[in-house]
Amino acid sequence: MNKSRFRVYTITADIVILTISYVLMTMLKPSGVRHYIPSHLTFFLVLALLWIIVSVASGKIGRGRIINLRTLLTHVLAANLIATSIAALLLFALRDLGYSRQVVFGTAITATIVELAFGALYMAFRKAPLLKPAPEKLSERELVARAHSSALEEIISDPQLTIRLQEGCSRERAETLSSMVSIDETKRLAIVSTAEAFNIQNLEQGDYSCIINLKPMNNITGLDTFLDKVNARLKEEGIFLCSVETLEQRARRLQKKYSSPVYYLIVIPDFLITRVIPRLRITKGLWDYFTKGANPPFSRAEVLGRLCRAGFTIKQEKFAGDMLCIKAQRKSAPAHANGNGYGLIIALPRVGRDGQLFNVYKLRTMHPYSEYIQDYVYDHHDLEEGGKIKHDFRVTTWGRFARRVWLDELPMIVNILRGEIKIFGVRPLSNHYFNLYEEDLRDRRIRYKPGLLPPYYADMPAGLDGIQLSEMRYFDSWDKNPVGTDLRYFARSVYNIVFRSARSA
Repeated sequence: MNKSRFRVYTITADIVILTISYVLMTMLKPSGVRHYIPSHLTFFLVLALLWIIVSVASGKIGRGRIINLRTLLTHVLAANLIATSIAALLLFALRDLGYSRQVVFGTAITATIVELAFGALYMAFRKAPLLKPAPEKLSERELVARAHSSALEEIISDPQLTIRLQEGCSRERAETLSSMVSIDETKRLAIVSTAEAFNIQNLEQGDYSCIINLKPMNNITGLDTFLDKVNARLKEEGIFLCSVETLEQRARRLQKKYSSPVYYLIVIPDFLITRVIPRLRITKGLWDYFTKGANPPFSRAEVLGRLCRAGFTIKQEKFAGDMLCIKAQRKSAPAHANGNGYGLIIALPRVGRDGQLFNVYKLRTMHPYSEYIQDYVYDHHDLEEGGKIKHDFRVTTWGRFARRVWLDELPMIVNILRGEIKIFGVRPLSNHYFNLYEEDLRDRRIRYKPGLLPPYYADMPAGLDGIQLSEMRYFDSWDKNPVGTDLRYFARSVYNIVFRSARSA
């Protein structure tokens, strides 16, 4: 809309508001509209003329002067007060004093209030922020399909292998598993259906090129030990095929099995029994006693994490009904199993000053064993503007809430008290994320103590490149004025967090 058309519209709206206010004031008088409209018409015409002239001259009507609520208030009040005062002085000078003060001042006050209300509404629409749509929430199946859409060439299934697998599982799962492994990869093959590490250890002597276990991982006791034994029986780059019912697929199965009222009636007790009790130290003994050490339901992130901890890399994932089939390839010896994988507080190794690794303490917001699949998730998912991984399935529902309200950062107070980090500074990074940075920034980063609040919250950069530029600007400023830089960045970060809802999660 051009300026001249905008001015015509606003003048017309101004006169309409003033006229309605005038009529309304006359209606409130005992003698009513028929008496007061004719008797006060001269006043109204004078006021309307002055109303327009002063409004145009002062910038109340027109584009560019009123840019926010403060300028709206000052321009409207000033223009209307001047116009009403001049009209009253003219009438006084002409000795035309037979006008009702209620009609005279009531018209001006009512018109001013209405103008402010409509002006504020207009500003609200004009200043409405363009919000990006909420990130689409993808199902587990959609995430798996995206991650492996172009990862591997289609493998021609071996019909004989499919027949052999059907002896221990459903046809659908047998066909899915056989489609994930080539003939070359099955030159020395072992097909088992076991939950015991003993049976893996006692396979025929020699290293295998492929081991397929038809027993779901949910039923395997001592899963970490079991996977370590599988690793030991495979040759270098050997293949392990397994399957699991994930938490999401379990929920899907229960929803199919029960009606909606019954499902929602059992969902909370089911969560407490299968998710909380097995993971709390004080109740884990009860779970082990009644279930003989059975595994609680696994999230997809935990299953993949356990495999990667055991020295495997994830090559492919496919769904067969409610079962997730996984192809893992041996790449190294197993890492040490963390015996406290379900603890509420976790210690994460991070690169600190002088390149030294130290433990950062946080509340757990990810599924257990998620730390072992950071490379895998990064390779298969894009980054969000804040540098976080998009569609990060490792983060729990509770974790997303904790990150929004900063609960997950509270244990880092211990790191501050130890002198390992400061309040403001670049965030300590994992080795994987640290190695994504440019070499010159990596070299510069380790010269400074990391911090709790990073420059990201002050600059709000987009993407990894933007974050690196933001950190470089921070270092340049810090070198010149350390205290002033930290205070300035801290103030800007707090403002963005409080008033602009800046979050890293």
